[in-house]
Amino acid sequence: MFREDQLEKIAAKKESWTAKLEATKKKRPERQSQFATDSGVDINTVYTPLDLKDMDYERDLGLPGEYPFTRGVQPNLYRGRLWTMRQYAGFGSAEETNQRFRYLLEQGQTGLSCAFDLPTQIGYDSDHPLAQGEIGKVGVAIDSLADMETLFDQIPLGKVSTSMTINAPAGVLLAMYIACAEKQGFDKSQINGTIQNDVIKEYICRGTYILPPEPSMRLISNIFEYCSKEIPQWNTISISGYHIREAGATAAQEIAFTLADGIAYVDAAIKAGLDVDTFGPRLSFFFNAHLNFFEEIAKFRAARRVWAKVMKERFGAKNPRSWTLRFHTQTAGVSLTAQQPMVNIMRTAFEALSAVLGGTQSLHTNSYDEALALPCDESVMIALRTQQVIGYEIGVCDLVDPLGGSYYIESLTNALEEKAWEYIGKIDALGGADKAIEYMQKEIHNSAYQYQLAIDNKKKTVIGVNSFIMQDEEKPKGLLKVDLSVGERQVAKLAKVKAGRDNAKVESLLKDIREAAQSNANLIPVFIDAVKEYVTLGEICGVLRDVFGEYKQQIVF
Repeated sequence: MFREDQLEKIAAKKESWTAKLEATKKKRPERQSQFATDSGVDINTVYTPLDLKDMDYERDLGLPGEYPFTRGVQPNLYRGRLWTMRQYAGFGSAEETNQRFRYLLEQGQTGLSCAFDLPTQIGYDSDHPLAQGEIGKVGVAIDSLADMETLFDQIPLGKVSTSMTINAPAGVLLAMYIACAEKQGFDKSQINGTIQNDVIKEYICRGTYILPPEPSMRLISNIFEYCSKEIPQWNTISISGYHIREAGATAAQEIAFTLADGIAYVDAAIKAGLDVDTFGPRLSFFFNAHLNFFEEIAKFRAARRVWAKVMKERFGAKNPRSWTLRFHTQTAGVSLTAQQPMVNIMRTAFEALSAVLGGTQSLHTNSYDEALALPCDESVMIALRTQQVIGYEIGVCDLVDPLGGSYYIESLTNALEEKAWEYIGKIDALGGADKAIEYMQKEIHNSAYQYQLAIDNKKKTVIGVNSFIMQDEEKPKGLLKVDLSVGERQVAKLAKVKAGRDNAKVESLLKDIREAAQSNANLIPVFIDAVKEYVTLGEICGVLRDVFGEYKQQIVF
């Protein structure tokens, strides 16, 4: 990027400047002996062209919307339209969550994002003994198509984009969504949105798994195949680094482990006979926006570049859309504090800004009270307004990749890419992400420990936790509490559904699912047939458990 004679002049000037710097540091010592990002990348005092002397503009940067997509996946990004403002919501009953969805749409939200309760996430109906005490607590309870119909009452599914954070039973919830859209009068080809459908990260760090890896990968490939033919606008997977980061991974590990999961999914689909360019353009990703502002921006840029190389060079994808890493971002829940919760508004704003400067396609901003309870209407409103201020008021969306060319940002992007490739190489050597679960768990555990140690030793400042603590702080008022009667009402609703359906037909459909699971058939069509007759999530997952068995977590220290 720079002529050799220019670099020589800059090097000479920097040598002279460094002597002045050292003299200044003797008079005014720096705040700490070493500066580094959370991924362990050393931070220099200043960056110059010397830090980018080996960089090739066309190879490493290029223009927005062109390979390797370092500067973004679209030529004009937010000058065309802003990212989808998609606030994550879901609690209690389908009726309550429907009210929250409609409230958010009225306030200018441009897409829906649904949280499901724990029983739903692990494939149990609300009347199962293991569901007691958890119904509607961390998301909405969905047992059957009747709940899905209520959840999206007066919300036209052919006109709104919906993201569903569901993994192990993703195919069943997708089937319910399709059936619900068709009951509203829409053809399934009209619906668009995303289903998370990322089970490997559940084994690594989150825990809402049902089946062992092999049948789980089959179900994911079934979704890829079905949607590529029947729902062309649907994003078939949201490969999630968010939960990996929340568990304690660094930014470099988030890139590497997330993309390694993506490689495993692409491998599985190709082995199932699918062409990479058939499903590749509909793959999407989900990243965390954490507190280290510049590192997060560089992380998004590095991730795009790595994925473009993976898809083009490793898998031989020919369609440029298969090379693009499109992603949703959520601000870091783990960064929120219960002490001085209003400070969380600032944390979230800066995290959201890093995602926008990094070129996200979709964004959720956390609410300030989430360290204490599910978000209330006021906190959700402030979270949404935070996105709208960034989008409409501060000018950062008027150009593409405004920090592109920054000596620091480009140097940091290169460093994170290098670290990511090192991790991916180690995962490849272990046989891929689905074989390297314990390795990734150990790496995440170690990073989480080091991060917490830095807080405990006050090497990392956290306002309200280890510094600037307020004594006798008044607790915020108006926190949202889920009514304990939600569980009783949900169980009663489920009993009514079961009593009112054709149970002989239900048994026949469950037999069809068993036979399909025992064969090589695609399971999505039989799921759709079943849910239309109000066969429940738990009943379908029960058959799958019986056929494939359940995954048992290995304890890693």
